[in-house]
Amino acid sequence: MTDPAKAIATQLANIEKRSGKSLEQLVAALRASGLGKHGELRALAQSEFGLGYGDANTLVHHAAQAPAGPGEPAAGGSEAEGDVIDGLYAGPKAALRPVHDAVMSQLAGFGAFEIAPKKTYLSLRRSKQFATIGPATRSQVELGLNMKGVPGTTRLAEQAPGGMCSHKVRLATVAEVDAELLGWLRQAFDGAA
Repeated sequence: MTDPAKAIATQLANIEKRSGKSLEQLVAALRASGLGKHGELRALAQSEFGLGYGDANTLVHHAAQAPAGPGEPAAGGSEAEGDVIDGLYAGPKAALRPVHDAVMSQLAGFGAFEIAPKKTYLSLRRSKQFATIGPATRSQVELGLNMKGVPGTTRLAEQAPGGMCSHKVRLATVAEVDAELLGWLRQAFDGAA
C-alpha cells in the first residue's frame, strides 16, 4: 500500500532539490508575492522556480497549510475553491478533510487539470470530467470516476449509465488512498485527455 504522507514528503524533498531552495524559502516567496489565487501562485512557482505543474501545485497546497510566520500573510488557493472546500468539510464532516487532501495531493502529481467547485463537490476536468470528489456522509468521502468499460468490484461501485460518473468509491480514511485507488484515478485521468 502506498503511504500518501511519504509520497508527499518525497515530492516536497524533490521540489527543494529541483529549485535549489528550502521549503521555507519557497513558501516565503509565494507569500511575499502578494498573489492570493491558487492558479496565480502555481504559475509563479512554475516560472520562478522552474517547477512542473504537479510540483508547483503541491507546493502551493503545502504553502496554504504551512503556518504563517510573524507578519507573514498566508498563501492560499482561489477564494471560491477554498470557500467551497472549507464549506464541504465544515462541522461534523471536518474529520474527512485529510482524506480529501490526500486524494488531491496525489492527483497533483498526474499533470494539469481543472478544478470546478460546485455546491456539494468538486468537479475535476481535463478535456472532460474525469472525477468528482466531496463528502458523501459524515464519515465518507465519495470519489466519482469516469472509466467506461471497467468492471466494478466490491470497492469500485458501477453506476447506472447516464450519470455524472461511471463508478464511485467511498473513502473513510487516508489509508484508503492506496495504490489500487490511485490506479483507478490515473485511468480516469488519462482517459479524459
